[in-house]
Amino acid sequence: MSIQQDIEKDRFHIEVLTPKQNTQDLDGDLEKFSEKFNLVMESGHVACITDNPMGLLSFQATDIIPELGLEVKPGQLSIHLNTFHSKPDLHAILDSAARMNVRDVLVVTGDGNERIPKLNPQSIGLSCHSITAVELVAYIRKAYPGVFSLGVAFNPYEPQEHEAEKMRRKIDAGAEFICTQPVLGRDERVVGLKQYGLPVYVECWMSKKLHLLSQCVGYTIPETTAYDPLATLKELKSIYSGYGMYLAMLGMKTQFPMIRACVGS
Repeated sequence: MSIQQDIEKDRFHIEVLTPKQNTQDLDGDLEKFSEKFNLVMESGHVACITDNPMGLLSFQATDIIPELGLEVKPGQLSIHLNTFHSKPDLHAILDSAARMNVRDVLVVTGDGNERIPKLNPQSIGLSCHSITAVELVAYIRKAYPGVFSLGVAFNPYEPQEHEAEKMRRKIDAGAEFICTQPVLGRDERVVGLKQYGLPVYVECWMSKKLHLLSQCVGYTIPETTAYDPLATLKELKSIYSGYGMYLAMLGMKTQFPMIRACVGS
């Protein structure tokens, strides 16, 4: 099933975080990951596994899913991949992803730290100063032709002339779908993504931790702000007809059973 078919059939892309490498309870965190992953697989939705989110070193999906013996159902696993990997590690991730029948890879520039070196341009035959999502999309497209459907991020909170120029370069490099930063309501910049003719996933923030949402959108949202994630999901589903929904920070015990009823399907 393609990304567009996912959208037409109301299959959500559901973010699932792998355990951080400095966790104090690895066994417990792996058990929680397995439970969440299996719930998404059983539901028919798509599990989207992040890559060192916010520069926090975490276990790779391509390592722990096989290690845990989890079943990956066809078309239901998507991974994020950022530019903070050495070339050997990058290929190890992509080779494993291909063996696991990962269909979609969301390519982002990402965040690093002193323990996570950025991909060296010279190692992949480029002379540019640094690698961004544009160069990484082009490289994966060349190194793994026809293996993955590559997606890219769109940030409506950045200066739009610059963001539009970056989006055009990402598409020219081979991007096949778009995923936004968290969106809180109708945003003409997100509506305008239709011009590119690619499937779009709108990110809906499902947590009430507004300080984390503030980090994503780039401006402060007071913790006292009234925010109903399920109502927001319903509103976004209505506003962005024909777009898919990417659910970030979804509560698997409290919210997951309600998301279908929330959108009236």
